[in-house]
Amino acid sequence: MPTLATGTRALHGFLTLLSPYLMTEAFRPFRVLCAVLFLGVAAIARAEDPMIAKARAYVGADSVLDAIKALRLVGKLEVVEATGAAPGAAQLEILFQKPDRQRITATSDARTEITALDGYDAWSRVSDPSQPSRWQVTLLGPDQIKRLRANTFENLAFYRGLEARGARVEDRGLATIDGVACRKLAFIHGPGIVFTRSFDVATGRLVLTETEGGTKIREEGEIRSGGVRFPERIITVNALPDGGTRTIRVTFSEITVNPELDSSLFSVPALSD
Repeated sequence: MPTLATGTRALHGFLTLLSPYLMTEAFRPFRVLCAVLFLGVAAIARAEDPMIAKARAYVGADSVLDAIKALRLVGKLEVVEATGAAPGAAQLEILFQKPDRQRITATSDARTEITALDGYDAWSRVSDPSQPSRWQVTLLGPDQIKRLRANTFENLAFYRGLEARGARVEDRGLATIDGVACRKLAFIHGPGIVFTRSFDVATGRLVLTETEGGTKIREEGEIRSGGVRFPERIITVNALPDGGTRTIRVTFSEITVNPELDSSLFSVPALSD
């Protein structure tokens, strides 16, 4: 029976910002997917772009968005189309907590993998569900931590505050995407950490996210939680080095705004755990 690992063997990663940290194959799609999920980030420029205000208003009221300190998302990742490889699936739990905490757990029949960020520490823990006592922890390096910090900020900022972190947003002009008149904004965290997002000019809805590596991300459906509009599904099409593509679908079944999260969830595991 094909495993998630064989189904994602050739996947480079959904975001170039996370490629150095994708050290194992089994859950590579889910980890890179979580980097862009649905929220993104933009700069609170000295004179904020009106498109940012419209995009935030589409998701939720400023007072609601600014009050969000944590998120918990539960769902399923599926490789629904894979050139030259078999499909696979994993169950997901994704946690984000301000200012710089993240924990993503993916479980398939073959393995459980946790990747987490705690400020300036980051780690990955892999184990066999059938043999819980067998596990391995890897500490991630400075470049990987930088990318995970950008990842976490992306999913909690709701398009605002990038310049406060020494980064910037650029206007990339108008474009028609899926028949919709859009405005393109590039959210630039640093070299290789760039998200170009196309927003519906009329409504502020996020129509498409693109990365420098050729990945395209779209949203489908809707889940409302805590006064915020979230997508029900994220569809990612990755460009592969051999010229093929891989389509990944994440479907959320539960989204909780401001859950109570123990800080120990993000801490580097003790060797005796």
